[in-house]
Amino acid sequence: MTTRTDTQEATMPESTLASLAAHRLVPVVVIDDASSADALGGALAAGGLPVAEVTFRTAAAPEAIRRLADRGDILVGAGTVLTPGQVDAAVDAGATYVVSPGTSRAVVERAAERGVLALPGAITATEIQAALELGVTTVKFFPAGTSGGPKAIAGLSAAFVDVSFVPTGGVSLDNLGDYLALPSVAAVGGSWMVPRAAVAAGEVEHLTTLISQASARAAELRP
Repeated sequence: MTTRTDTQEATMPESTLASLAAHRLVPVVVIDDASSADALGGALAAGGLPVAEVTFRTAAAPEAIRRLADRGDILVGAGTVLTPGQVDAAVDAGATYVVSPGTSRAVVERAAERGVLALPGAITATEIQAALELGVTTVKFFPAGTSGGPKAIAGLSAAFVDVSFVPTGGVSLDNLGDYLALPSVAAVGGSWMVPRAAVAAGEVEHLTTLISQASARAAELRP
């Protein structure tokens, strides 16, 4: 097992966030069978978007994260992380960031203890202030599509000028530009380029095409 130094633990969340922001897109994937991660990893790499948020919605998540992390070329994190125990399971499997639908002090603090980036969910001013009190300055805006979308983020950004957002939920290739045009959006999460059925079926060619299209569109929108 690799032992992290204090310096590595201090800089790892910052470097992870910088990497996510550089890619601009975070594929959010549900994996039912951990063996599907092998084909997924190949498609992500071939499609030019070596990033994945594997949600803890299935029992296969920890092993899927491990398989992707073991490749060494995928920036892999865990999504739908609700408890400190899931933080531990994700980090032990190789996740370098954890994403939650809401803001949980216990989850954020455990992620800090493990030296990984936490992206808690926050869609209201009160929730953003709660995240700030925990030392978090980048939050997941979820579900974005039903919570006001880009206009809501723009409004919140006027009050919280030092906060960055990762909108997820209801984002597609069609409205991607509306989100990435906002200076306060660090990256955008979405599942359209990694549909659950295609991942389960190991449709590498189809996944690679979808991922390539998403990556190319994000590159076009880069300021």
